[in-house]
Amino acid sequence: MSSSETERSSGAAPSPDQAADALPAVAPRLRSLRRQASLTLEAAARAAGLSPAHLSRLETGQRQPSLPMLLALARIYGTTVAELLGETAAARDAVIRAAGMEPTEAGGWTYWQAGAPGRGMQALRVHVPYGSQGDIVRVHPGEEWLHVLRGRLRLRLGDTTHQLAPGDSAHFDSLTPHRIAAQDPDGVELLFVHTLLQSPTAALCLGPTPGDRP
Repeated sequence: MSSSETERSSGAAPSPDQAADALPAVAPRLRSLRRQASLTLEAAARAAGLSPAHLSRLETGQRQPSLPMLLALARIYGTTVAELLGETAAARDAVIRAAGMEPTEAGGWTYWQAGAPGRGMQALRVHVPYGSQGDIVRVHPGEEWLHVLRGRLRLRLGDTTHQLAPGDSAHFDSLTPHRIAAQDPDGVELLFVHTLLQSPTAALCLGPTPGDRP
């Protein structure tokens, strides 16, 4: 998450004075969030560009993190600087209106946010074009649930390939290597719920398997 994204998700980035006032309470939250994200000290430190010893001192309160460090750690742990500092998040609207769902394109797929940000689960409506990302193997912590709205889906779980038609669903452990591909030229539209909020970005994809198609 970039600093601008952090500012949007928390309303406004805290000033240096606000951050300094709240720093004594940050240390235990840093350790708790790292453990919730299932990250070792070494992995989290590497992702943040810190040494494990430095991150350990931050988690025990022996050192105070700078605002850039807080921004980096918030991104890695899937949260905001405001939440790291213990600020109470504003109440989230439970209803997401269709008119407020802005499409986002990434890797050929189109996503519409179908849930509130900052939750432990992320809900999306997804359009997967034919031939897009069908060779990418995904492995990451958490669970996924998907429901086919339109078109037909080819879902590869481990060594097994499943064909899903409209109305079919799948619910699986995301540590199972998996691929998603549209079976029809018109693509496939899905409802998709996953628990990626605290998964490091680098853990999401292993890349294509040479010589193997979905």
